[in-house]
Amino acid sequence: MDKVLTSLGTALLLVGGMSVAQDKAPSGHAGMAKGPSASDAATIKKATSAAPADIGRDAAVVGTVDGKMKELRQGTNGWMCMLNPIGDSMCLDKEWQTWGDAYMNKKDPPKPKSVGVAYMLKGDKGASNTDPFATKATADNNWVVSGPHIMLLPTDASQLDAYPTDWTKGGPWVMWKGTPYAHIMVPTTPTPKSSGKKPAERKP
Repeated sequence: MDKVLTSLGTALLLVGGMSVAQDKAPSGHAGMAKGPSASDAATIKKATSAAPADIGRDAAVVGTVDGKMKELRQGTNGWMCMLNPIGDSMCLDKEWQTWGDAYMNKKDPPKPKSVGVAYMLKGDKGASNTDPFATKATADNNWVVSGPHIMLLPTDASQLDAYPTDWTKGGPWVMWKGTPYAHIMVPTTPTPKSSGKKPAERKP
């Protein structure tokens, strides 16, 4: 997850410049961008597979090329899909993009104006559920590997109180409860076994 979010910060900078570049592009054939290469097309396909097709097909896409984040496609619907260096794909709405910017700068995210939605319908390779900045599993950091899921940012943090932090129960659960980066994880398939032990409930 840490690598995902590190890539997210770079991706947000890229997407922020997309609209500016589009506004300055000349009209006519001279201003038309080249089509994506075969490798870019594959990355775009994998990145957008994180979301439902009607969202992914019009989303901005960034990916890692030769170890660096690269703009692969401009978007028209306000969503951003990305593929990070370890191969996880995700698609984020504007509220989640704002959240990601705050995370990268280690600041408290602003209160969402509407419920934020992010898709990771291909799952992820794992994250600590106690330390937002952990990069690997330890004996006590509640490392969990999530299958396909949706992530929600509530407009009121008190809405998190209704959900457990135990991901093994099969329903929605809270990641990073008690931190400014807490959000709701909604599995769309059974959660796979992870290297972490069954967590003890954490107080908000």
